[in-house]
Amino acid sequence: MEFVYGRPVAGELKKKTIRFLREASLDFDESAEFTVCLMENGEILATGSRQGKVLKCLAVLKDIRGSGLAARIVTELVKDAVSAGFAHLFLYTKPESGRIFEALGFYPVAGTEDVLLLENVKNGAEKFVSSLDCPIKEGKIGCIVANCNPMTNGHLYLAETAARSCDFLHLFILSEDCSRFPADVRMMLAKRAVSHLRNVAVHPTGDYLTSAATFPDYFIRDKARVENIRCMLDLVVFARKFAGPLHITTRFVGSEPFSRTADCYNRVMKEYLPSRKIEVEIVPRLEIGGSAVSAGRVRELLDEGKLEKVRELVPLATYDYLKKAGWHERRE
Repeated sequence: MEFVYGRPVAGELKKKTIRFLREASLDFDESAEFTVCLMENGEILATGSRQGKVLKCLAVLKDIRGSGLAARIVTELVKDAVSAGFAHLFLYTKPESGRIFEALGFYPVAGTEDVLLLENVKNGAEKFVSSLDCPIKEGKIGCIVANCNPMTNGHLYLAETAARSCDFLHLFILSEDCSRFPADVRMMLAKRAVSHLRNVAVHPTGDYLTSAATFPDYFIRDKARVENIRCMLDLVVFARKFAGPLHITTRFVGSEPFSRTADCYNRVMKEYLPSRKIEVEIVPRLEIGGSAVSAGRVRELLDEGKLEKVRELVPLATYDYLKKAGWHERRE
């Protein structure tokens, strides 16, 4: 037996990997940056892939499962991840496969009937949440989770509306770097925009609240249900790992006239969170000139080189950043 690697996998090895995974009722994930296959006589016995800090597409030939090959694949993936600068790793799988990966050093974070999220750090989510500022623990404690790509007056209106009705408000900004504006910039602009709100703390989501951009669906057969499954897992993580320790009683969201994905998330949220004693308040979108303010519209105007038209849609901090960064001189 020998290891064969792809960075990313391509050619004949990719074709074999796709066929192998299909026989295991799995799909190959095209986002994989690195793939390792354990082979014998030109045939795959086991395989696994990695995208950033997420391990995926792990499978062992049915007839030889339980022979330790999964451990060998995971070891190779972990070694490669560490060399790429990722020590804290995550894995999404079917709930019935959880024990396999727990035996390989992964710990459950949260799960639903469709998906289980694991990490290779024990109590990682608890440690992350305990590090967040939580000065007020009684009364109405609110929460907003947003991408803010970039921070708009719509986001600010939502935060100000929520803050007025709360004793304290946690504003979480997505930590994933899969947006036009990097995570550190989005965090910085959000903090500047709400700096006048004394009962608001701005936090990163860390690796625990995710978007559709990075949720793997290679093990989900019914692709029509992928978004609902992702939303439910995200909400379970929020309710079990974030809401309790931070004493959150209310989740605030803006109404969603633009994105089907966000609208789906809002609907699932309204169905699930009240059962966890977390109220959901939907705030109508801020409108300017008869149109709802959105980050998508801001990005469109930036693409058209119309920075001045962005001015009324964003907080001063966002406008100043865009101007200093040269957005009035370029199109992306």
